[in-house]
Amino acid sequence: MTNTPPIIITRLDLQRLERLLDSLEDSGSGVATSGAVALQAELDRAEVVGHDQVPAGVVTMNSRVHCREESSGKDYHLKLVYPQDAGGEGCVSILAPVGSALLGLTVGQHIDWKTPGGKVLQLTLLAVEYQPEAAGEYNR
Repeated sequence: MTNTPPIIITRLDLQRLERLLDSLEDSGSGVATSGAVALQAELDRAEVVGHDQVPAGVVTMNSRVHCREESSGKDYHLKLVYPQDAGGEGCVSILAPVGSALLGLTVGQHIDWKTPGGKVLQLTLLAVEYQPEAAGEYNR
């Protein structure tokens, strides 16, 4: 990603995502996936806050978001999930390139998202439609 805006993540999400990355390493393959590498890079650069301090317009795990791809104007409604929860309509794994790129974004920020075909798309976060922390749901 060439466009990397500042991001915020919760301490709980950080702990859960570090456990996920550790479990991938412990799986015995010994080879880090590109998704795990990208996620680790995002975690390394994030500002970490308490789950009760994260602003409502920030994408956290299990948030539902509304974003727009700028060149086509196409709108997407996505839910950022753990890999085991991916597969449902609109569910994006944190290990997918767009998933790790969305984590920690604030409404109004843009990300450059490289598609599997190599094209770079610019996504703008228009709204966080649901954020577990804002709803008082911390055990997700």
